[in-house]
Amino acid sequence: MKQSQINELTLTEIKDMILEESVSLSKMQFNHAVSPLENPMQLRASRKTIARLKTALKNKESQTSASNN
Repeated sequence: MKQSQINELTLTEIKDMILEESVSLSKMQFNHAVSPLENPMQLRASRKTIARLKTALKNKESQTSASNN
């Protein structure tokens, strides 16, 4: 998921995406431990997507709290 797509999401959508990606990552990690994944770079991409989502979540939360003050 690209940063431009992430920036268009709302707070609840970002939280939902973080949850979905985290579940997907844990499933991939388990499958990779049992038998190697066809493309292990998927693990890295998933971790980076989660990090981008968490960063966007922090930014949006700080913007909303700053505008409320």
